[in-house]
Amino acid sequence: MRSVTCFFLSIRVWRRLRNFYSTATILKDLWIKFMDFPTPEFSAVTTLDGQQMDYYDSETKKLIPRQVWMKEIASNGMWKKDSAIREHVAQIYKTNIAVLMQRFNQTRGVHTYQRMYGCGWDDETDIKYGFDQYGYDGEDFLTLDMKNSSYTASVPQAQTTVQKWNNREQLALLLLYFKHECIYWMKEFLNVSKAAFEKTEPPEVSLLQRNQDYYVECHVTGFHSRNTTITWRENGQAINDSRKLVKPGKILPNGDGTFQKNVTLYVLPDEWRMDQYACVVEHKSFTETIQKILTEDEIRIIKSKMYSSQKTFKTSMIVYRTAMGSTTSDKCASPPKACGL
Repeated sequence: MRSVTCFFLSIRVWRRLRNFYSTATILKDLWIKFMDFPTPEFSAVTTLDGQQMDYYDSETKKLIPRQVWMKEIASNGMWKKDSAIREHVAQIYKTNIAVLMQRFNQTRGVHTYQRMYGCGWDDETDIKYGFDQYGYDGEDFLTLDMKNSSYTASVPQAQTTVQKWNNREQLALLLLYFKHECIYWMKEFLNVSKAAFEKTEPPEVSLLQRNQDYYVECHVTGFHSRNTTITWRENGQAINDSRKLVKPGKILPNGDGTFQKNVTLYVLPDEWRMDQYACVVEHKSFTETIQKILTEDEIRIIKSKMYSSQKTFKTSMIVYRTAMGSTTSDKCASPPKACGL
């Protein structure tokens, strides 16, 4: 007697709004050494499903949209209020890092104090969760235990803060934020971004060749989602020959909230004149698949490395922030407000 057992693999896709604040002590001589690209003491970024939405730091003191669809939100009055909140949080974090240096018996050096918080949502089952984590000098400091509704210390130096923050009233406000307000803003951002995807122009696809060698680059720029798929196909079939495919380049940000990427193919002219090679770009937001067929007319010869006309943004720290909030309450528990240690 034979039996067959079938296993069904269910993959759950979570939508996530992540936030991470960071502040650091800056040594005077280090600041002077890197004056051309100074490191801000405080910085903040929001990401939605892994894509950066905005950026703030203590040097510019401006909240900058990183996605085209965020510019619509940035035009309303709440944007200035949200920028002011970031400035207020930066001051509190500067005080907190001084407190931590005392607790850890430190008098000098570069130190970092970070917070990552946000929420996740399964749009199929409607399961929701929140998270709130703090770190100091790259190590865990304290964490919010959502199940038990309390903060837990990761190091002895966090015990004082845990006793202060495990206030029943403030914890109740914090949990309400993660279960309702954070999820609400995540859904709002998802709706705005979805509507923007439906109205945006398709990405630009170019076939580039350096100095007439046998490597052909498919350069795609102007796409909005990191999940955009870029592949080379031979006669309509995906290419699996490692001799022809070169490792794809990294996804790089453009200055307008879009991305760019190169995927390189190694192929002899006689081959692509005999068979059809095409670079194919796909994403669920596209009305149709984008395809660029490799022909002599489509190839552009370049004599130097390809660079983006858009300025790319690089930061030494990636920091996430939460959705819009208010500063009218004296309570510090509900994000994006910050609490003293």
